[in-house]
Amino acid sequence: MATKTTVKKAKKAVKEIKTVEQLRQDLIDKTKALSDARRSLNQGELVNPRFITVTRKEIARINTAIRAAEIAKLKEDK
Repeated sequence: MATKTTVKKAKKAVKEIKTVEQLRQDLIDKTKALSDARRSLNQGELVNPRFITVTRKEIARINTAIRAAEIAKLKEDK
């Protein structure tokens, strides 16, 4: 009989809770990094073009977290 092997999936890392101000600062940093990466790509200096895609997705996640915090605050005020 063949034995079954079980593959364990990696668990997602626990994310730290950040304030809206910290998220906004992260957003500024990521936007600047994206701008620098695009400039490097145009100059042919960027080693890993996937960095642009990853950074765009991180910016979207930060924007989502900021918006979720704003909605939670609005619900809390009501």
